[in-house]
Amino acid sequence: MVDKINSESTNVTLDWVRSAVAIIIVAAGIYANSYFSAESLLLRVIGLLVGASVAGWLAGGTKRGKAFISLCLEARIEIRKVVWPTRQETVQTTLVVLVVIVIVALILWLLDWGLNAAVSSVIG
Repeated sequence: MVDKINSESTNVTLDWVRSAVAIIIVAAGIYANSYFSAESLLLRVIGLLVGASVAGWLAGGTKRGKAFISLCLEARIEIRKVVWPTRQETVQTTLVVLVVIVIVALILWLLDWGLNAAVSSVIG
């Protein structure tokens, strides 16, 4: 039981260390990108991609990182289940929305016109 508690506290500490190192790598990459602004854009982009990859690999090894990766994979599976509307359904829905917008705009215009006329007649 004591070994399990020690193992969990070690994992939590390791997660914090990994997260901190990943944040430091990202911050260093941002600073290096501005510091070496005179260098070639290609080299800076390659450096940022390498730094981001290392930081992502470190962060992905943490408990939260693994949960985030799992969430992304599950979201990808759910996106595949989406049934997208056909072109005809999209056009019909768009036309219905436009007609409703025009009708509501006319109602609001008439209401505004009527209230303006009523207020103008009261004020004189």
